[in-house]
Amino acid sequence: MGNPLQLKSLNHISLVCRSLEKSVDFYVNVLGFFPIKRPSSFNFNGAWLFNYGIGIHLLQSDDPESMTKNDLHINPKDNHISFQCESMGIVENKLQQMKIEYVKNRVEENGIYVDQLFFHDPDGTMIEICNCDNIPI
Repeated sequence: MGNPLQLKSLNHISLVCRSLEKSVDFYVNVLGFFPIKRPSSFNFNGAWLFNYGIGIHLLQSDDPESMTKNDLHINPKDNHISFQCESMGIVENKLQQMKIEYVKNRVEENGIYVDQLFFHDPDGTMIEICNCDNIPI
């Protein structure tokens, strides 16, 4: 196929939401993103958030009732967005305090362990929090 595209980095992830307000609340208060200025020329409701070197662009659905409902079952093998953290214990305690349902998983490679926590955003997008940097690449 030849040369791949010459990319620099991930810029943003765009997610369509049933409720922009609920999604902004989740990404700001659970995951620690910050609202940033969004171009005023957009003629649709949305929000831009930023942290950890990436952007999350939330778009209010034109027809929230017709949006496909994601499976509420937490499946670590489903599509997901993954974030690394400093302390899995602190993250797990915070999820418990916030009453967010999650699934724990542990992966082992040559005696090195990676812990993972999986949960959903308000629209069912899977989020993973891990200490994935434990495994040398």
